[in-house]
Amino acid sequence: MKVCFPVSDNQGLASQVFNHFGSAPEFVVVDMITSEFQSISNNDKVHEHGACNPVAGLGGHHVDAIVVGGIGGGALHKLNSAGIRAFKANGGSISENIDMLKLGTLQEYLPGHTCGGHGHSQGCSH
Repeated sequence: MKVCFPVSDNQGLASQVFNHFGSAPEFVVVDMITSEFQSISNNDKVHEHGACNPVAGLGGHHVDAIVVGGIGGGALHKLNSAGIRAFKANGGSISENIDMLKLGTLQEYLPGHTCGGHGHSQGCSH
């Protein structure tokens, strides 16, 4: 399984997971079987709020899941439609979140439990 982690500063598996998928400068993709990872630039980071195209942001790289602090409903729908699951990061580094994902303790994002905007009163779930 390949898992994508949005980051603002790539420090490999020590990178802190970014709070918003669509505006992350880059992604670290981790192969959960081999533990190999690669960095890819977010090809869709410049977009209006609500107009995120997460599949385009991945630049053609195939992933099975993403782990992120927050994600909007439209982005979640587009990811799910492409067969990609989304999980809520529990703070910390990629490495820490990988451990939690393996243990099954990360919550999966479901429609209605996503970010409604970037303001504190907008219903953001992180």
